[in-house]
Amino acid sequence: GRKGGPGDSRALRESRVASSDAMGRLRAAAASASKKKRKKKKTGLAAIELSPATRNALIDLFGPDVLLPPQLEPDLEVEGFFAVGAAVSTLSPRGAELYEQAAIEVAEQTMRDADWRDAHLPCTPEATDDRVCWSDALLPLAERAWRRRLTTDEVDRMLDLAEDAAGVLDDPIAGLVYGTVFFLQAPDFLYRVEEGVVREGDLRWYTGAEMADRLAFLLWNRLPDEALLTAADEGLLDTAEGVRAEAERMLADPRARGGVLNFFADLYDLDQAQQLRKDPDVYPEITDTLGPAAIEQTRRDLEHLVFDLDGDYRALFDKDWTHLNRELSALYRVPAPALEGFGLTTLDDPGRGGLLGHASFLATRSHPTSTSATRRGIFVRTRLLCQVIPAPPAGVNTSIPEATETLPTLRDRVARHLEDPNCSGCHRLMDPVGLGLETFDGIGRGRTTENGVTIDASGELDGASFDGPTSLATVIAEHPNLPGCLAEKLFTYAQGRPPEAGEEDELAWLTDAFVWEDHRVQALVLDLVSSDAFRRTAPPDPTPPAGDTDGED
Repeated sequence: GRKGGPGDSRALRESRVASSDAMGRLRAAAASASKKKRKKKKTGLAAIELSPATRNALIDLFGPDVLLPPQLEPDLEVEGFFAVGAAVSTLSPRGAELYEQAAIEVAEQTMRDADWRDAHLPCTPEATDDRVCWSDALLPLAERAWRRRLTTDEVDRMLDLAEDAAGVLDDPIAGLVYGTVFFLQAPDFLYRVEEGVVREGDLRWYTGAEMADRLAFLLWNRLPDEALLTAADEGLLDTAEGVRAEAERMLADPRARGGVLNFFADLYDLDQAQQLRKDPDVYPEITDTLGPAAIEQTRRDLEHLVFDLDGDYRALFDKDWTHLNRELSALYRVPAPALEGFGLTTLDDPGRGGLLGHASFLATRSHPTSTSATRRGIFVRTRLLCQVIPAPPAGVNTSIPEATETLPTLRDRVARHLEDPNCSGCHRLMDPVGLGLETFDGIGRGRTTENGVTIDASGELDGASFDGPTSLATVIAEHPNLPGCLAEKLFTYAQGRPPEAGEEDELAWLTDAFVWEDHRVQALVLDLVSSDAFRRTAPPDPTPPAGDTDGED
């Protein structure tokens, strides 16, 4: 299970202080009272920040029409995942202010909208001491937001704040607004706190409510639904069989598509394509819509493979089909499958249909004016095969020489770069793999020459030879590290930390089961969530996970 470290407990403790401090300022503004701080003891529990799942949670609470806050504190990526970064990072004072502003904005736009209140609340307060209505209106929302029952003391604090604000402002609706800010600004909403209970010897197992949280945010990236909470209340999530049954139900729900795709979006860094920075003189096809379209292509392919086909994960790399719109079809120089939007199409070249032929990968693993064999090779080695690439030595010039008459192609320039013994050790692992994709330029267009010279895209990956993107895709799909690496990456994402010593057997079992079950992602997810590793926690570990070691040139 997850171990909490100093970063975890500090994030929880500091955010609670910041949250209560913000509530104190609101109380002072509303009631001219002194600021009150709630001090929480150090718990050592794991605390996982919900953002960006916070956005989905706000939609679950207030409906799809709620205007979401435009900006929160940027997420930290660790071990290649924001989920791991959220588990070890702390909330800064500025971050607390942004959460406070967001809570106020959401509360104002919903609670002061009469139509929204009529549609979502059982009552509208008529007096500045209407604690009954405030309780009826706010308590169900607060319990949904916190994913548990509120204690009597917590309910009293929420209603006290509502009454103070309503009394000073002479506005019963202000009670709804500040009562809502109370539970939205609280760490109980912003974090998942997982402690577990002792059931067998000294082993701690997650409670039903904690398992409901873990399943909901892993599989849906949203709040638990009533069926999941009921299963937790009835003790069905206390067993591996009960967890698997709920996970099967959840994977059949449309919300699972967004949740599972969020894992792949993190794994493949898809958001990097949102704003592509390319020189338009070199790449005249670059537009503001190309990056989002490239992301959509990859997401649709993943969704089709994982959910519609329940297919073999390895096919992602050498399949001959993909989803394209007219802009991407023009970039790839293939017929558009639909006049409007995206359509599924079959391609003659599996090297283009597979993941490594997508602009979402090719354009983001390139420079503004050129390709990068290094960046593309790093992705294959670290994200797909879980191999470690050391960081470059301090002070070493890692830049590749510029193109010249004697060094016209990237392969020529890489060969010159590899003559430097300070660079050759690592770059021999990365660059030859990336050179296999040189027939795709820095934005994803196909090409056969560079500076008038025919491109040589041959090479080898861990003893397997390839010649160009199509055969490289096959080599990757057949690489023995591929299934185990996906199992390890999913484990890391789900746990909010990388695997620890002593978990090798569980990872090996997940990998073997994944292979035996025809490399189906849904099967891997079900095996993971019903495993002891996902259901069991452990005492806090004083050492937080190491940072992401991906290096780029």
